[in-house]
Amino acid sequence: MVAVGLVWGATNALMRRGAIIWDEALKSSPQTNTGQVKKWLKLVLIWQYTLPFLINLSASATFFGILIDTPISLAVPVTNATTFAATAVFGIILGEETRVGLALFGTLLIVLGVYVCII
Repeated sequence: MVAVGLVWGATNALMRRGAIIWDEALKSSPQTNTGQVKKWLKLVLIWQYTLPFLINLSASATFFGILIDTPISLAVPVTNATTFAATAVFGIILGEETRVGLALFGTLLIVLGVYVCII
């Protein structure tokens, strides 16, 4: 559960970075009346988005496998809390503008909450 949360958190931050690259590519290209499908295809062709997205989907499949043997009342809070904390930490590592003190304090609270769920 924690590993899935870490993967989701890391890939969330990486996909955000890929989406920024996609947004910049859209802004730099000539403004045409292109459809949504073409915009989506342009996003899919940006590997900085697509690769983390595929890894994220693999973690989702793993999560569903975990739900077979783990009570949902434990799996969901632990995984989601870990995801939230990992997204904040990986965002900081990737250099995103963040209130570092508040992000780390929130992450500490999440870790304590996960610990309470596990014991």
